[in-house]
Amino acid sequence: MLSIRDLKISFGKTQILSGIDLDLEKGECLALVGESGAGKTTLGLSIMGLARGSATGEISFQKKNLLALPEDELRQLRGREMAMVFQNVEDALDPVQRIADQIAEAITVHRCISAKNAGDMALRHLLSVGLNGEKARLYPHQLSGGEKQRVLIAMALVNDPDLLILDEPTASLDALTKADIIRLFRSAILGRICIVITHDISLAAALADKMAVLYAGRIVEMGRAESLIRDPHHPYTRGLIRSYPDMTTTKDLQGIPGRLVHGLSGCPFHGRCTQRIDICSRQIPKQRELDGRIIACHRGGIVPLLEISGLSHTFQANYVLRDVFLTLYEGETLALVGESGSGKSTLSKTIMGLHEPDRGQFILEGCSVIKRDAAFYSRVQMIFQNPKESVSHRMNVLDAVQEPLLVQRESSYEARLGRAKEVLDLVELPVDDDFLKRYPHQLSGGEVQRVAIARALALGPKLLIADEPTSALDPSVQAKILKLLMNLQEKMGLAMLFVTHDIALARKVSDRMAVMHKGRIVEEGATNEVLIHPRHPYTRRLVDCALGRYGMENAEIEMMVEPEPVVLEKYC
Repeated sequence: MLSIRDLKISFGKTQILSGIDLDLEKGECLALVGESGAGKTTLGLSIMGLARGSATGEISFQKKNLLALPEDELRQLRGREMAMVFQNVEDALDPVQRIADQIAEAITVHRCISAKNAGDMALRHLLSVGLNGEKARLYPHQLSGGEKQRVLIAMALVNDPDLLILDEPTASLDALTKADIIRLFRSAILGRICIVITHDISLAAALADKMAVLYAGRIVEMGRAESLIRDPHHPYTRGLIRSYPDMTTTKDLQGIPGRLVHGLSGCPFHGRCTQRIDICSRQIPKQRELDGRIIACHRGGIVPLLEISGLSHTFQANYVLRDVFLTLYEGETLALVGESGSGKSTLSKTIMGLHEPDRGQFILEGCSVIKRDAAFYSRVQMIFQNPKESVSHRMNVLDAVQEPLLVQRESSYEARLGRAKEVLDLVELPVDDDFLKRYPHQLSGGEVQRVAIARALALGPKLLIADEPTSALDPSVQAKILKLLMNLQEKMGLAMLFVTHDIALARKVSDRMAVMHKGRIVEEGATNEVLIHPRHPYTRRLVDCALGRYGMENAEIEMMVEPEPVVLEKYC
């Protein structure tokens, strides 16, 4: 068993690891994931006794505290009881020794065995990782990257260690070689304690039972690998998964705003978190168990921003919205899709207070919305479908953008002017006097839409409702506006309700998707799941039409017995 308690590692004045606690039994494989600088490799090197910083805490392996062992005892364990496949294959192999000789040396250092027998064992292990006898006589520079990686695997396994640490074992390998190496690792890790250090989410999913997410030297989330990837609880974990491309990704990649900084007070992630509160900058969150996993977050993980329950609205005795239940989480983009007349815009305007519902409840940031006052509109803003109707033709650019600040009683002209220029710059519009004095009829369609977006951002909202924000724009301008919205979401930590009838657009911008039909949400889930495996017949019809397949007609859907709404997993 490997047990780590309150491990802290510092290099000079910088603390790289802060209070790491881990327990691994024989046969378990743990993936350590996180950005560069998170402390993954330092943790691996610390276990091996190779980290040169100052260390406190305990690393218990085979009932020995590795931090307290003298170097000669550690040297006996390294390569025999525990082994590591290092990240940089070029540095891990001796350039002046043949491959077989290096593996034989790893045997003779730890065993009383003849050079001939060690050579035979080395050759057998090279064959077991797919390298023939001819390769055994070569030098490292004569091998490909994948072949060198196989040599390191053979070297690590030759003494049958109980603990195996793999540091970025498939970095820089092509897809086919990577697949071969993963197959080797799957058989190699059986019956051992294994730690996989990687930024590759697919590798973690392929090899590990458990996953621990490191940020600035702390474990912020840990649990079953499959569950954690499918349904991340911590905002940082969600950011990592959003940043990683795979063959099921539908949304364009998004990074995490800001950069990793060590030594911050409070939660190490608070400077980059979309849902931070006051305590986050003052106090380090304690780890707690939630839904079968460990999470370190003052708010218990990703929290709902807007919750809609039982919302109904009628117009001339006809239901436009019927028992709508919908949740939008902090920092995510939820696409609301459906054909014209399905109730999408009505729902958006009802959220904004432009329509009065017959019944239903809105909860914003944990508080019930009774009335739409100035505080509500400082948190929720909307980009309307037709920007030329939402921006008054009597107002120039500056007047239009600063009007929300006037409504919120921001009395200083200098403050209003500064904020107007700031948000205009965010949406990539000029801020010179000539542009500020222009009226909507003097702007292009794309410029008017950007002014409308800047106006919506002036108050720094947490939720942005975008109602068909690109429907009136040509494809080139549309692409720029969508990229702009995604960049703004990343920079400002916005949550966004993206209303559209265009499935192709929805799949590029959204984390989750809700499908609306005849005023009801009939299907909801991770965007890739909804599009790849649509369950409701209306969703299948929408997807088929988006792909150019025209099978079931709307009339056929109307004749079907209405299925219950389908709700899939929260995240991809």
